[in-house]
Amino acid sequence: MSRSFLDLLYDEAARSHFDELLASATAGAAGDEERERLRSDYDVALRLRDLISRQRSREAELSALYETASDLTAIRDVDAILAAIVRRARQLLNADMTYLSLNDELDGASYMKVTDGALTPEFRRLRLPLGTGLLGLVAQTGAPYFTEDYQADERFVHRTYIDEAVDGERIRAILGVPLVLDGRVIGALLAVHRTVRKFPASEVSLLTSFAAHASVALENARLFAELDAANRNLTEHTRAVEAAATAHDRLTDLLLHGGGTAEIALVLGDLLDGRVAVLDPSGERVAGDPDLATWPDAIAESVASGHCVPTPQGYVAAALAGSEHVSTVVLEGPPLRSAEQRTLERGALVTALVVLLARSVAEAEERIGGELLRDLLSPTPYDAALVRERARRHGAQLDAPLVVAVAGPADGARQATARAASRLAEGLHGVAGEHDGAVVLVVPHTDARHVGHQLAAAVERAGASATVGVAGPAPTPQVSATYAEALGCLETLLTLGRVGEVTDPAGLGVARLLLGGNGPAQLAEFVERELGPVSAYDEQRGTSLVDTLDAWFASGGSLKDTAATLHVHPNTVTQRLDRVTGLLGEAWRAPERALDLQLALRVARLQA
Repeated sequence: MSRSFLDLLYDEAARSHFDELLASATAGAAGDEERERLRSDYDVALRLRDLISRQRSREAELSALYETASDLTAIRDVDAILAAIVRRARQLLNADMTYLSLNDELDGASYMKVTDGALTPEFRRLRLPLGTGLLGLVAQTGAPYFTEDYQADERFVHRTYIDEAVDGERIRAILGVPLVLDGRVIGALLAVHRTVRKFPASEVSLLTSFAAHASVALENARLFAELDAANRNLTEHTRAVEAAATAHDRLTDLLLHGGGTAEIALVLGDLLDGRVAVLDPSGERVAGDPDLATWPDAIAESVASGHCVPTPQGYVAAALAGSEHVSTVVLEGPPLRSAEQRTLERGALVTALVVLLARSVAEAEERIGGELLRDLLSPTPYDAALVRERARRHGAQLDAPLVVAVAGPADGARQATARAASRLAEGLHGVAGEHDGAVVLVVPHTDARHVGHQLAAAVERAGASATVGVAGPAPTPQVSATYAEALGCLETLLTLGRVGEVTDPAGLGVARLLLGGNGPAQLAEFVERELGPVSAYDEQRGTSLVDTLDAWFASGGSLKDTAATLHVHPNTVTQRLDRVTGLLGEAWRAPERALDLQLALRVARLQA
């Protein structure tokens, strides 16, 4: 023989090559003994060939199982693992289709999880009641089943929709093995052929091994899912703790540095990625975004519960001091997690602390300011050192000349007027408060009318109006007299019905003398204010400007008659009147000012 059975085994030759070699060798054999030996060698070679084939098949199966086991350690996606198991089982069993189902214990059915080789979408969505069909029987009993021809096998419970799905796939032979985890059947793994055939024990064993791997994959997926969920929870908890710590630090820093509600709105908006407004108990915005909607029902619910309440656009959190509702924080933004809602509630608590602190500071300042104002306006002597200390604590500067403004609030808006005066006093380093039924402002300044108009504008911004009388500037020891003068201006304005106006003594002129409660000192002051510059000029230079003014008014403004009365030339009268204009200003000839001058001249003559 040119070739031996061993050569054919080595070359992995087909069965026909062994038969051809036996026939040719037998034909050339020398006798029956040699032919018998050749047939014996032929039988041994075929058995070896079958053994090698089975061994290689087993190696392929073990390799596939090993690769599947390796995948289980590398892939966390259970769908990817199960798809790989089903695909490899189909390849190794040379099946037309393989599929895996999982049990739904609540529904009492087993549903398709993954398929490989399916032809119809209906089959991929198939759900079989436990105990129905071959798959349902395997999933219920936990025992392997197989059939050479499913449609003709009466051992199984047939359902029309199941048989129709089987016909759609042209399925004939089916092998099914259970998926078992901790003694509990969780599903089934099946291999099918579209021709009638038997399933050897080796295929049942192989598919059972794949089913065991699938069970491990599902369990690992469950454990990995729990681990991932735990990691996510831990990460979220860590993130929440860090966010809470950041919020705590920023809100605490805000409190320590004297921040107000505007700063709280900015910090909360940044922390919670939204827009924030702070409202007072009446719902009016006091800080933050002015365009945010208010939600009265949600605010009432938050006040009752003490927690933040969701709204269609965000959340509201009531700021409570005990049972007192002192403020409300409104947030417009994305939905908040539980930890973020606690941050909003903590921000509302800080808001309550800020409001209470501001209230306490305001009350303390009002008390100190009231005591300081009472001392300054008292006509009796006061302890100057004590007043300076109170002024220092109040932030007031009383060393410069002081202007006094007395405001009479319109329409009973006393609180708004007092708040406006306090804010203005703070800005001008003065003091303000209520005194004897009026709102009084004392500030260091040189222009009384300017201060009065500032106060009137501040009251108007507060949504009210006030009539203001002003006087000064005057040194600190004369503040009580300046206050009486400003109060007299206010009373005169109110008597005249000039509500909402601002004036000083010069602005009232003779009206203040006629309508105010005045004595000799007020008359002397009036004469000095109107004629003082002219009288002083006469005293210093020995001129007769006052007499010239008196004669000019008496003559009805006639230069000729005035000159005749004074026994001087008319040009001299003109020169003297020009000098008066330089001393009193161009407006002295105006009717209103002329009346004040004539009255001052008359009083001066009477006093003389």
